[in-house]
Amino acid sequence: MIIKVCGMREERNIREVSALDVDWLGFIFYSKSPRRVLPSIEPRTLLKERQKSVGVFVNASPERIMETAIACRLDYLQLHGDESPDDCHALRKRGFALIKALPVAAPEDLEKAKAYEGRVDYLLFDTRCEGYGGSGKAFYWSLLSHYDGETPFLLSGGIRPESAESLRRFRHPRLAGIDLNSGFEREPGLKDAEKLRDFVRRVRAAWNGG
Repeated sequence: MIIKVCGMREERNIREVSALDVDWLGFIFYSKSPRRVLPSIEPRTLLKERQKSVGVFVNASPERIMETAIACRLDYLQLHGDESPDDCHALRKRGFALIKALPVAAPEDLEKAKAYEGRVDYLLFDTRCEGYGGSGKAFYWSLLSHYDGETPFLLSGGIRPESAESLRRFRHPRLAGIDLNSGFEREPGLKDAEKLRDFVRRVRAAWNGG
């Protein structure tokens, strides 16, 4: 299972989190986000070799996305805005690995996932809110019983230290991992490494049958 920590912005904190047993670290390149990564940061240089860097974009132009991805040596592009299946397909044809975030509040929201089949590598199901994620609120995971697509997904939205037991009980054949963000912050963009360390340990043990 993939454990992704998103919304990293400062070098010291990135190094603290990359020292943990996490797989992917997410860096936001959306100018309106309080978690936007600092311009001086070079993500790839701060991660372990096995870890993947994920760049998060919201309604950015393909040119800007590709330029940033190449300059920062990003492993995945996460599109968190209103990007269409064709937008995703165009980037994927250029050799980029893609994650498409979809907001969820009702069963019909999951119907939209069908259009992205074969056009992205992963989906990310997040809580529907007025903005583009980062609400810190969870949606009813039971809604995901309505998702019968083939594309694997990451579970996001309001996961907190106290969510470990709920995650242990949650089952879905396409669940590929979890996305952690505001539920583990001291302030926007600054993660509590000790809370993350304890949570990751408990979740790994649960997934491994411990």
